Amino acid sequence: MHSATKYIGLDVSKEKISVAIADEGREAPRYYGTVAHTPAALRKLIKELGPAGSLSFCYEAGPTGYETYRWIETMGASCVVIAPSLIPKRPGDHIKTDRRDAVQLARLFRAGELTPIHVPSRDSEALRDLVRTREAAKEDKHRAAQRILKFLLRHQIHPPVTIKRRWTKKYREWLGQLTFEQEALQFCFTEMLHALEEIEQRMARIEKALFQLGTQGPHASIIQALQSLRGVALLTAITIAAEIDSFERFRSPAQLMAYLGLVPREHSTGQSVKRGGMTRAGNPHLRRALVESAWSYRHRPSVKGELAKRLDGMPPNLQLLSWKAQERLHKKYRRLVFGMNKHKNVAIGAVARELAGFIWAAARTCDQTNLA
Repeated sequence: MHSATKYIGLDVSKEKISVAIADEGREAPRYYGTVAHTPAALRKLIKELGPAGSLSFCYEAGPTGYETYRWIETMGASCVVIAPSLIPKRPGDHIKTDRRDAVQLARLFRAGELTPIHVPSRDSEALRDLVRTREAAKEDKHRAAQRILKFLLRHQIHPPVTIKRRWTKKYREWLGQLTFEQEALQFCFTEMLHALEEIEQRMARIEKALFQLGTQGPHASIIQALQSLRGVALLTAITIAAEIDSFERFRSPAQLMAYLGLVPREHSTGQSVKRGGMTRAGNPHLRRALVESAWSYRHRPSVKGELAKRLDGMPPNLQLLSWKAQERLHKKYRRLVFGMNKHKNVAIGAVARELAGFIWAAARTCDQTNLA
């Protein structure tokens, strides 16, 4: 990037791209104009500004995805995708246009003030989309179930006392036997049940595809290694591997923790040190998966059930790492909840942060084992 003679900022939208150019030195960036958001238009732009090896492009991550990056890279120029939330902004600047955004990107790109993000391969991006499709279906299932519960509550219909929990087999049978005097109500309730069943069938199809595709390809060994940890079964392991893509971009566990937004906020100045809750920056899909897994460590350390099956045949170093994680994280949970009287949610956030460190260690151990 530092050898490039021209730094080019792109403000990418659905149909067009605004282009600004900053030459090496201290001269102000100049606005080039707009081009169509197509490979042919970008190829023509590179030919006009070229040679391609002297050009370095950048644009913000957004709904247009990474195809623009891939087009530019295949044409011989370099390109980076920028994290929008980390772009420096002037507090008093209240005017936003495509032209100003492109010029600002070019200027900051030349100054080295922009933070690039990791661009996954097409295979990794496809697996990530499949994982997020399941998450969307899971949210749809929750909404469909809530509609049924609220419908019953509005009409003061409650399950019999013999049914202790919702959505069990007995609860479902009771729902299927409900009838209403008004034909309209009966139709509404039947449609709600059918909607829930359709979503559950869709989730089953998606999970079947995840099981088949997630255990193949370049992430297969890491997915298997991650399952050595308590609370990280196959679906969670696939989610972690798909969202992170490459653990090599994190030089230490602390970098992974910060990427997940699990580190505490801090506002310190002078002799005043103030720390708050988690930053919640970074990848929300991955952070949610780790927090859900962290709840497993409130139980005493043990190797039984599904965890014992997953550990069977694992390398000894991964089995030892799994046991160390159980002992350390369970002890941390108890110390925070019972020793320091912290809320359980706060303790789980701290456990999830350290679990990220063990995940990093498991992935690196897997890489070293494969290299050996």
